[in-house]
Amino acid sequence: MKKSDWYKYGWSLDIKNQSWTEDTENQVEFIIKAMGMSGGERILDLACGYGRHSLALARRGFSVVGVDITKDYVDDANLNAKNESLNAVFIYCDIREINFSDEFDVVLNLADGAIGYLENDGENLKIFDVAARALKPNGKHFIDVCSADHAERYFPKKSWQIGKKALALSQFEWNKETHCMKYGGWSIPYGKTAEPPQIYMDDVNPTRLYSIEELRSIYYDRGMKIIASYSNYYGKEAVDEELQLLVYSQKLLGTKQRVAKRMNENIDK
Repeated sequence: MKKSDWYKYGWSLDIKNQSWTEDTENQVEFIIKAMGMSGGERILDLACGYGRHSLALARRGFSVVGVDITKDYVDDANLNAKNESLNAVFIYCDIREINFSDEFDVVLNLADGAIGYLENDGENLKIFDVAARALKPNGKHFIDVCSADHAERYFPKKSWQIGKKALALSQFEWNKETHCMKYGGWSIPYGKTAEPPQIYMDDVNPTRLYSIEELRSIYYDRGMKIIASYSNYYGKEAVDEELQLLVYSQKLLGTKQRVAKRMNENIDK
């Protein structure tokens, strides 16, 4: 079984070759349009990876701060930002340890953004605390996660995705008691001799998934509300038939005290 802190290890820049990174430009364009961003917003990208979304936003003129727990990702993102003279800086840090307050117009948690990766429910909820605290009043949060509603209805299942460089195979299982997804993947690059897929579901990463109603309650407790939800980066409304769940929420006025209260409650736990 994976250790509870599996999310700290095993990440490499080889991830750039994964087929799901190829949609980055479309994803960024959709986020800008969906949240009505004007170009002057200051953005915090939590669990930003090697900065693919952050750099794309910076190229469009946004000011971006990215945070990630993998040093190779942060070093690579900072190097690219420097080489392109972009208004982007990347911080090597556990996202739970940052302490921004009322500083950002937009907070992003994309490609899961570490939501559901942490040791238990209390730790996972700290991500929402960090996002709510970092946002200015009326600031916007956008997350890209997998849907617990879909998992409840359709797991276990297998799927495949055709990329420009490889065919990606995926296998999913579901633990109803813990609301955790098990995901295993295998990539078959084009132009190379294919190897038999080796996906060992007893040694894969557990991820806590949330339903849209759970997310609505989580945001409410932090003085935020869901504005819209989608099933893909082309604007399809959120439905249980789709695994992907995109949620756009907004911080309400006067929520600073509520966020502080929630964070203190989590610390006490």
